[in-house]
Amino acid sequence: ARMGLPALALLLTVELLHTQASLSARSFQLDYEHNCFRKDGAPFRYISGSIHYARVPRPAWRDRLLKMYMSGLSAVQVYVPWNYHEMLPGVYDFTGNRDVEAFLDLTAELGLLVILRPGPYICAEWEMGGLPAWLLWKPDIILRSSDPAYLAAVDSWLHILLPKIKPRLYQNGGNIISVQVENEYGSYYACDYGYLRHLLGSFRALLGSEVLLFTTDSTQAGELRCGTLQGLYATVDFGPGFNVTEAFGAQRRVEPKGPLVNSEYYTGWLDYWGEAHASTSAACVAQGLEDMLQLGASVNMQVVSWQRDHCLPLYMFHGGTNFAYWSGADYKDQYKPVTTSYDYDAPLSEAGDPTEKLFAIRTVISKFQPLPVGPMPPATPKYAYGWVALQKYADLLDVLDVLCPSGPIQSRFPLTFEALKQAHGFVLYHTELPWDVPDPATLSAPPHSICDRGYVMLQKEYQGTMERDRQTTLHVTGRAGDTLDMLLENMGRISFGANTSDFKGLLGNLSLNSRPLSTWLIYPLAIDTAVQQGWPHTALPKSSSGGSVGPAFYTGTFETPGIAWDTFVKFPGWSKGLLWINGFNLGRYWTHRGPQQTLFVPGSVLHVGHPNNITVLELEGAPPTPLLLFLDRPLYNRTLSRST
Repeated sequence: ARMGLPALALLLTVELLHTQASLSARSFQLDYEHNCFRKDGAPFRYISGSIHYARVPRPAWRDRLLKMYMSGLSAVQVYVPWNYHEMLPGVYDFTGNRDVEAFLDLTAELGLLVILRPGPYICAEWEMGGLPAWLLWKPDIILRSSDPAYLAAVDSWLHILLPKIKPRLYQNGGNIISVQVENEYGSYYACDYGYLRHLLGSFRALLGSEVLLFTTDSTQAGELRCGTLQGLYATVDFGPGFNVTEAFGAQRRVEPKGPLVNSEYYTGWLDYWGEAHASTSAACVAQGLEDMLQLGASVNMQVVSWQRDHCLPLYMFHGGTNFAYWSGADYKDQYKPVTTSYDYDAPLSEAGDPTEKLFAIRTVISKFQPLPVGPMPPATPKYAYGWVALQKYADLLDVLDVLCPSGPIQSRFPLTFEALKQAHGFVLYHTELPWDVPDPATLSAPPHSICDRGYVMLQKEYQGTMERDRQTTLHVTGRAGDTLDMLLENMGRISFGANTSDFKGLLGNLSLNSRPLSTWLIYPLAIDTAVQQGWPHTALPKSSSGGSVGPAFYTGTFETPGIAWDTFVKFPGWSKGLLWINGFNLGRYWTHRGPQQTLFVPGSVLHVGHPNNITVLELEGAPPTPLLLFLDRPLYNRTLSRST
C-alpha cells in the first residue's frame, strides 16, 4: 500500500507527459515551400462543405452532419452569427439551437474537421450580416471600421466567444483547423487596414499564436487589395463557370506561395422574393469540382505551377431555413430581401435530403480519396397532414393591448426601429387626419424612407401597401380626425452590397398632398413574445370583423396521426405573412411574389398526442375560406423541388 501512491503518481506523470507530447505533435500549418497545408507534419488537403447551425434545428444537426461525412467531406465550414447570440448588449444566449459548443463537439464526434468563420461580420445572407441591430442604437456608428464604439462592441463579443473556441482548436486537442477573420472585407467601402490589424491582434491574443488565421475575398483585384493583410492567409471564392486558372491566379497575386484555397465554391445560389428559383445543374457543379481537384496533374505556366494540395469548401452543402426574422437582404441597385428558404439548391436540400447533386459530388470525391464505408443515410421521412381549416381571431389593430402591453410612445415625428430599440418584426405608426380630405389625396413618403413595407389602414380599413424601392404613394380620402395607421415590417437588414447602415421603420415623415403629418403614437410590437406565451390560443375568443383584408391573426389546430414527421405548408389564396406552430416562428410566406410557395416545418416542432396550435399573421388579404395545406414536399413557383 505504501508503494502504491508513488507508483500511481509516477503513472499519472507519465500519462500527463504522454498527453502533452500528443498535443505538441498536433499541428495544422502552412507550408509555403511546398504550397500546401501540413497536418501533423504531413501534406494535407481538405474538401469541406458549409452548414449553418443557426439555420438547422438542433435535433437535426446529427443527421445533416452525418450525411456530409458520408458524402466524403473531411471538414465543415461554420459561421457564428454574433446577433444570434447577443440580441441585446451584454445578454448572451448559447442554449438550445444556439449552443454552438454542442454543435462543434458533435462535428468532432463524427470525425469532421472544422473551418470556423466567427466574423464579427459573416454576410451569409443573414440579418445584417450577423452584426447585432443594437449597434445602430448609435446612429452615427461606422460598422466594420476602427470606429471606437464599434471596436468596443466587437472586443466585448470576442472575449465571450473566442475563449469557447480556443480549447477546440486542433493544436489544443480539438478539431478546428483554421479560423477566418472578418468576411469578404474587400467588398466593403471602408478599406480600413487599422480595423483588420485590430482584429488580427484580438484573435491572436485570445486564440494563441499557432492557429491558422485567414481571409476570404472575391477574385477582383480591388477587393483582394482591401480585404487582405499580412499575417492573415488570403483565400478566394468563386463558383462554377469561372476560369479556375484565372481565379486561383488572383489568389497567387496576393499569396505567391502556399496552398490554393477556394473558400466558397458555390454549389447553388440563394433566392430573392419576386425572382425565379435559383438552380445550378449537378453536372456543372461536379465538373467544376473535378477540374479543381485535378489541378495537381496539370501545369498552367501562364500563371503558376499548380500543386496538388489545394482545398475546396463547398458553399452551401446544406442551406437550411431562415426561421423567424433571420433572413437578410442584398442591395444590388435595389433592396432584395432573401426568402425564408435557404435551400440554396444545395447538395442537401432544405429538409436535409440527399439530391442528385450530392451523389454527383460524391462520385467526384471518390476519384480522389476513399469514401467512408457504409450507405448514405436516407431522406428524413415526410408526411402530408392535409388540409387544416383556420378561423379569423382578430384584426391586428384590435389587439394592440396584447402586442404592446407597455403602450405607445408619443412623438411629433416617426421614430426608427433602432430609436425604439426594436430589432425585428413590426412597428405600428398611428396618427389622425388633420383636415378633411373629400377628394383623393396623395399619401407619400420621402425616397428610401419606407423600410421595408408599410401596410396602410384608414379608419381601420386596409388601403394598400407602400414598399421600399417600389410603390411609395397611395391615394386616400377621409375626414379630419379619421385614424391613419401604418404597420411597418422589417424584411431583414442588408447583409451585402450596401455601404450604409440599414435602419428600419419610417425613416422620414409621411405627407398628405405634400403637407407633413405629425403627432404620432408608435407601438413597438412584441408579437413573438405573445405567441410564445400561448396567445391567442389561450386567450378568450375575440369578436372580430368578418373581413379578410388587411393585417389580421388566424388560428387553428391539427393533430398528427401518431408521428411527428417533417412537412411543408402551402398557403392557397393567402398573400403575405408569418406562420407560427406551437409558438415556433417558421418565417415569412409570400405566395403572391414567390418563388417560395411553401414553408418547411421540422418534425421536431410538432406535438404527438395533443393538438398543434397554428397562428398566422396575414398582412394583406386572406382567402374567403382560410385553409392551409400540409404537403410532403416543397414547392417553388408551383414547381416541385428537385429533392430525391
